[in-house]
Amino acid sequence: MKFSDYSIYEQQTLRKVKLWEIRQQKAPNRIEKASKSVSTNINKLIPEKVHKTITATVRGMFQTTLFGMNYIPQSDPLAGATLAESDAKAEELLSLYKKIAAAEGAGTGAGGILLGLADFPILIGIKLKFLFELAHAYGYSTKDYRERLFILYVFQIAFSSPAKKPALLDTIKNWHEIASGFPAADAYMDQVNWLQLQQEYRDTIDFRKMLQLVPGIGAVVGAWANFGLLEELGVAGMNSFRIRRLADKARLDAGSEQSSE
Repeated sequence: MKFSDYSIYEQQTLRKVKLWEIRQQKAPNRIEKASKSVSTNINKLIPEKVHKTITATVRGMFQTTLFGMNYIPQSDPLAGATLAESDAKAEELLSLYKKIAAAEGAGTGAGGILLGLADFPILIGIKLKFLFELAHAYGYSTKDYRERLFILYVFQIAFSSPAKKPALLDTIKNWHEIASGFPAADAYMDQVNWLQLQQEYRDTIDFRKMLQLVPGIGAVVGAWANFGLLEELGVAGMNSFRIRRLADKARLDAGSEQSSE
């Protein structure tokens, strides 16, 4: 499919997506390398039993969310919407969920260490709920377990280190082919690297979220941290779903051309 075959809006969006893709494939800078090195060294000091406990907790949260029915939006996916219409709906959702996350962060941040620690699972729930809604905004039904797995990869690319992002981007760009060969949901979940997901997510948000536990500034920092984390997730989510929509359009048009020959 030629670039000129896309609408003006799609052409503009395609340029934005390409710039975002380039950023995901950039090598980590010195600060990012140093930060990752410190996190890696800290991880080595944490007992293996603790790692396993945290990993099991994170896995349980994601499995409950991704394969339960509670997070599936009541509204149907936006079928037949243009990319511009889906983007507009996505922006509305992002604005709403940034406010929800900021309010939650301010509340738990003001409550001291115990409530601050409780913020971690609550925030994951808010993020996943946003991604479920986002999938429907772009026309993908989260009743299909493969769409819930896609959400897991979107979550990871938003909160993984630069070294991990290129491989995750490759999965997102080739999702149609990858998902077509998936086995049963339970079998595929066993192939997810839960330890990596947990460590990458924690390392990415550690500094901001740890500041939330500091007495006196917890509420302000909590709101700031959660607002920023939802913004990062929104950018990753919108661009990931844009990639799929543009790829779907290219496949559909290619199929139409072949059938007309």
